[in-house]
Amino acid sequence: MSTIGILAALQEEIATLLTAMGPDVVTRRIGQRVYHEGQLSGRRCVLVLARIGKVAAAATAVTLIREFGVTVVVFTGLAGAVADHVRVGDVVVAQTLLQHDLDARPLFPRYEVPLLGRSYFDADAQLATLLAQCANDYLGSDYAEEIVSATRDAFGVADPKVHSGTIISGDCFVCDTSAVGLLRSALPDALCVEMEGAAVAQICYEYGVPCGVLRTISDRADSTADIDFNTFLAQVARFYSAGILRRFLMNYSSQGR
Repeated sequence: MSTIGILAALQEEIATLLTAMGPDVVTRRIGQRVYHEGQLSGRRCVLVLARIGKVAAAATAVTLIREFGVTVVVFTGLAGAVADHVRVGDVVVAQTLLQHDLDARPLFPRYEVPLLGRSYFDADAQLATLLAQCANDYLGSDYAEEIVSATRDAFGVADPKVHSGTIISGDCFVCDTSAVGLLRSALPDALCVEMEGAAVAQICYEYGVPCGVLRTISDRADSTADIDFNTFLAQVARFYSAGILRRFLMNYSSQGR
């Protein structure tokens, strides 16, 4: 039976799932990470706070694969919208991922990972399809009960949608309209920007482990990106992560993988 590794950059994004593991959870500290082993929806899972940034996420993903033998990796977290049609409160599921700040020219083309010969890393197609399905199911049911109307109004969340496509990652918090414009011009297929996903996807590619990346849109990656970030995380994003991943684990388990 497969073991699913779930990681996030912020504690709130996995806190509900950690509680759901119950008292039988086993913890192991490796480096400066605490890994939580237990059962969720009948599936063996390892949950861990990866922290922020590509190095932190990559190191955590390697440990999940090598020390815990996970056979599937899922990253959940927040992101800033890049594409015009992606709005606050929407969900983006990665099909491909790229590191937008990687530039080893003139030795290698811009964005290409040196010695790997590729810039884009694919998320697992079956995982991406299932995560998108579970996100749509969540937004069509529990979302309306968990995210009260006053909170939706405060953040301008209205009729949230699920998007599938390209997520870009980099070791910088994008919060400037001109920076977003440059990203949009250079990478017109990008839906959103964050700080970990492409690094996790690269590690999973190198180890031959399927991965999925799920992102809730918290901002437009502009000058207001840092405003009420923690409030959005507490009142919106943590419910998204828990609600979508609960469905994912139940459906993944039912497929008998």
